[in-house]
Amino acid sequence: MIRDWSLHKAYINGEWQRADSGETIEVLNPATGKLLADVAFMRTSEARRAIDAAAAAFPAWSGALAKDRAVILRRWRDLMEHYLEDLACLITAEQGKPLDQARREVVGAIAYAEWYGEEARRAYGQTMPGTQTDRRVWVQKQAVGVVAAITPWNFPLTMVVRKCAPALAAGCSVVVKPAEDTPLCALAIAKLAEMAGFPKGVFNVVTGNPVPIAQALTDDFRVRMLSFTGSTPVGKRLIVQCADTVKKTAMELGGNAPFIVMDDANLDDAVAGAMISKYRNSGQTCVCANRILVQAGVYDAFVEKFIAATRALRMGNGFDDQIDIGPLINSRAVAKVERLMADAKRRGGVFHEGAEKPGAGFFVRPTVITDLPVDAACFEEELFAPIAPIYRFDTEADAIALANNVKGGLSSYLYSRDIGRIHRIADALQTGVVGINDGTTSHEGAPFGGVKESGHGREGGHWGLDEYLEVKYLNISLA
Repeated sequence: MIRDWSLHKAYINGEWQRADSGETIEVLNPATGKLLADVAFMRTSEARRAIDAAAAAFPAWSGALAKDRAVILRRWRDLMEHYLEDLACLITAEQGKPLDQARREVVGAIAYAEWYGEEARRAYGQTMPGTQTDRRVWVQKQAVGVVAAITPWNFPLTMVVRKCAPALAAGCSVVVKPAEDTPLCALAIAKLAEMAGFPKGVFNVVTGNPVPIAQALTDDFRVRMLSFTGSTPVGKRLIVQCADTVKKTAMELGGNAPFIVMDDANLDDAVAGAMISKYRNSGQTCVCANRILVQAGVYDAFVEKFIAATRALRMGNGFDDQIDIGPLINSRAVAKVERLMADAKRRGGVFHEGAEKPGAGFFVRPTVITDLPVDAACFEEELFAPIAPIYRFDTEADAIALANNVKGGLSSYLYSRDIGRIHRIADALQTGVVGINDGTTSHEGAPFGGVKESGHGREGGHWGLDEYLEVKYLNISLA
């Protein structure tokens, strides 16, 4: 059982290690505020040791046959499935989401591991005619090198696997830096990687202080790629830090998803989709509906149905089977939401509150906000909370303008039954992902990622594998 494993040490070069200083960082259960575990609080020296290990392991791992890497990835995937319930409980304990949502997160991680275990063999090259009869042109793909993966706390298991599975399949070695709030899932995945048989140094997890660890990862020339999921401000700083060594970067940054409901939509379907998109993981997803935009003709009817559905949600500890909404991740997240809600109240927003908060933990009541002007702070800022502002618009052109009038462009949603309207609006939306008559957009075979200040690069499908490969052109003389 995972709960019997020692998850307080980091994993470097196939060994479980404490911080050089002996320091630890506390991991709290956000539903109770109580201590879950003490984890190694590492800094620069440990990060460099992990890079040394990954660099030493890279030649043999990248030179292995793709089918042999695939065998180990498959064992990794099977172990995730074997320990599904333990992993789900670990997610709920350190991240707070309801247990059924945690189980679905593990299923998502399994799907990515399975996909890339199969995709490892499909890094196809090309041949083409040369410009002369005695010339041939070959194009081949090779692993980019050592990869640093900095992962977020909102999906502490899936995001590690979604980054590492394609990197490992491509032949890269990896150094993972998980979020300080949720390191236990990354350490559990490292334990499964050890059990699966990844060679020493191929998979490393460094826990601790994010600033010196990230600096070490970005400064070292041997780290040839950084994959990051997190906030836009942090992503921008990391891009700058990577510039000196001209690293390849893949950035999945903040979202500000518009959820558009046209007057011809099926309202019951739209409300159901908005509930999933807005309140999954307590609104702490980069693709959740941040701004609900409803056409004037159905605005009142949608708002009435959505408020009723919101007030039916149950909030509490994720281990309670009756719960729909868990806590936010920490006290800083609560403080941010309180700031945005205070701004909304000052600007005339009307609050329609749902379930009462439990007595302990980092909870925010699910709340619908109506009559809010578009210059309110929560129109531009990512909420990351179970707060649902709803805005009214009149025309199709208004919907597109409102949807695109932000700096981010990760995901968007559109509800309509007019096929022509669907294509016109979807083509005009400035996002990397569009959910049409569906409040979910996750699929391991699809290219997930954003445009504008929501980042660059894609995760999922063959596009996700290509991120970790370099293209090499060989011009061959036959003379």
